[in-house]
Amino acid sequence: MFLCNMLLGFSQDKPSKGDAYFFEYAYQKAIDAYTKAIQKGEMLTDVQKLNLADAYFKLEEYDKAATGYLAYFSKDSIQDDFRLNRLFQALKATVNQEKFEDLLQEKVTTFGTEFMENINFNRQILASEVTDTTLDFELFNLQCNTKHADFSPTFYKEDILFTSGRPYGKQKEASGYLNIFKGKVQLDGQVGGVYPFDAIESSDFHRATPNYSEKLNSVFYVLSNTVEGQLDYDENGKNALAIGIQPIDGEFRFLWRDLSTSFYYPFYDEHNERLYFAADFGTGYGGTDIYYVNTNRGTLMSAPVNLGPRINTPGNEIAPFIFENNMYFSSDVFYGLGGMDIYKSTMDANDNFSIPVNLGSTINTEKDDFGFVIRDFGEGLLGYFSSNRAGGKGADDIYGFRVAQKPGIKTLVVKGNITRRSNSRELGDVTVQLGSSDGTLMKEVVSNPDGSYRLEIPWQESVVLKADQNGFSEYSKSLDTTTFSDEENITLDIDLVAYSDIVEEVEGQKVVKLKKFYFERGGAKITPEIAMELDKVVEAVSLFPQLQLRIETHTDSRGGGATNFRITQARSDAIKAYLLSKGVPESSILYAIGYGEDKILNNCTNGVYCLEMLHKQNQRSLIVILNDNVLFN
Repeated sequence: MFLCNMLLGFSQDKPSKGDAYFFEYAYQKAIDAYTKAIQKGEMLTDVQKLNLADAYFKLEEYDKAATGYLAYFSKDSIQDDFRLNRLFQALKATVNQEKFEDLLQEKVTTFGTEFMENINFNRQILASEVTDTTLDFELFNLQCNTKHADFSPTFYKEDILFTSGRPYGKQKEASGYLNIFKGKVQLDGQVGGVYPFDAIESSDFHRATPNYSEKLNSVFYVLSNTVEGQLDYDENGKNALAIGIQPIDGEFRFLWRDLSTSFYYPFYDEHNERLYFAADFGTGYGGTDIYYVNTNRGTLMSAPVNLGPRINTPGNEIAPFIFENNMYFSSDVFYGLGGMDIYKSTMDANDNFSIPVNLGSTINTEKDDFGFVIRDFGEGLLGYFSSNRAGGKGADDIYGFRVAQKPGIKTLVVKGNITRRSNSRELGDVTVQLGSSDGTLMKEVVSNPDGSYRLEIPWQESVVLKADQNGFSEYSKSLDTTTFSDEENITLDIDLVAYSDIVEEVEGQKVVKLKKFYFERGGAKITPEIAMELDKVVEAVSLFPQLQLRIETHTDSRGGGATNFRITQARSDAIKAYLLSKGVPESSILYAIGYGEDKILNNCTNGVYCLEMLHKQNQRSLIVILNDNVLFN
């Protein structure tokens, strides 16, 4: 965090000593000046009150910082997500859990869906220690660290590059500017033979956070904006950091520069030729957000694209790194362990990100942990990251680690769209659940207005997906996730059947909607045509298992009354037997009744001449739903 701490501030008019000290990062002097002004009866502006709270926060006086932020947020019109994140951090650091939870419940309606999912998921896994604490980590402090800031390692061929504030060349003391150094990776992962990296253009000012692309044989890094060898300032006197590219066998060029905006931690993804970086454009989700631009062999081809609320939060996000479709980055969002924590998010083929998962206490601490890189090394993996944790040699140190598998728990993502079967229209407000095979509920969401849904849980070999909405069929499917080619991202579209689409009202009662069918005269044989209609009843019961049915069969008035009763009862019994043979539970069929000619629908009674079509109206079979009035109450 040394780089951001040096450069995230900005210049402005300095109407007071407190302001001047604050923007020079002299936080204790700023506190003293603001406090003295208050004692003199001077009124601090809202900005100065925030500066005072920020100064306390920077000096880790979290009680006083929290008091200042709470006073600021007591005004209903205030909306400052970045400071809100700091307030949560301060409350967490003071172990004021009750106030933390109360504030979280108060602000929950202001958070987006993705952010709330991130909060709940990470708080759950950190509380239950479902992290990589079981991985056999071999974590070590690099011997090449100094008392100065050493951070942001990156792989360079068989070596590593990193940023350091140490003196070099003829310097006896550190100049206050950062430089890029190269070190040799040894067999045990330690780094030796450190010297300034001379393949980049020389400068008297900042050069930091390199990233090497083997495909382009070039190094991306950030550096101070300069013109003719001198620092270049905007109209407010600010010198920002730019992104440059240095081909190993070519000429340096500025790639992305803005005199008022600093860019941090470039990472070039060779797979899709995207350049990722962190910046605060003032229009993001909090402090610094992670963006990307499309490139053509390193030449910018698009405007910056924000990675969105799945990755970016009200806090600061920095230091992106991609390895095998997993993005590692750091964030100081309040639900972590403290300071900057390292997270992992899986990227799918459509550039969607899974919930970023905190790597846990194996790597993260209550201090700043950032600049994570990893690659194959022998039979396992070798990685490095930066931290200002206790026990180090300097402001920031670089730590190495060896591990058998990728850090960060694996998650299972199940997503898709829900539609109404009859018309393929999207269904919102459907309750969707993922549960374990033993029935334990693991995650529940409600589908979006466009019918889309997404659930994410710690990876399981088998789960049960359920979907339900009042007035629709229930959906349930067991998933063996090991059978999917992409285990971490399963897409399942669901179509639900509306109850109203399979029923109709006939003769004052609700019945299963069927095309009218006829038995052979005097017979009770289930013909293929009749079976085709009865199969709709089988499906209806499978979709709505709670249905309670009465089978009714009727004849016309021709023939003897006793004969007609016998024929219709035989037909009702035949229908019941067919339904049972197709798997309909006997408990679903409460009655099977033949009514003979008792319920003639028209005037075609005994002795009345009628056309055949009128007699046909009386020949009918109905599947009556007896519990229609209580099904969805």
